[in-house]
Amino acid sequence: MSIVKAKGLDHVAIAVRDLDKAIAIYRDALGLPLAEIEEVPDQKVRTAIFGHGLGRIELICPTANDTGVAKFLDKRGEGLHHICIEVEDLDAALAELKARGAPLIDETPKVGAGGARIAFIHPRGTAGVLTELRQGSLR
Repeated sequence: MSIVKAKGLDHVAIAVRDLDKAIAIYRDALGLPLAEIEEVPDQKVRTAIFGHGLGRIELICPTANDTGVAKFLDKRGEGLHHICIEVEDLDAALAELKARGAPLIDETPKVGAGGARIAFIHPRGTAGVLTELRQGSLR
């Protein structure tokens, strides 16, 4: 079997209830450069990205009450939601993980922030941390 070819940590995502308030903390109090704010209609979230390249911070805020992020906030409160690893070939990575028995939330890629192709691995397969795989960086 082959090994998933990861490029590195793409971003860490933090679930927040109030995106504007959280942006003020990360940008104004911590001095991190705000790169982009985007609404992702398919996932019913607004995102704010801090930094460029690998190792970014993404704040995510639900735009509807019936989303995974909204349910996460109701159950666990604000905080670390997921990590994201950039991979060279998302389709190959998903096939490899499925062959190894990894519990995939998404067996086929979907469109995420920045128009990148993404898929999630269930936390029970990654030591309790929701993990996103992304092919292609944000704009």
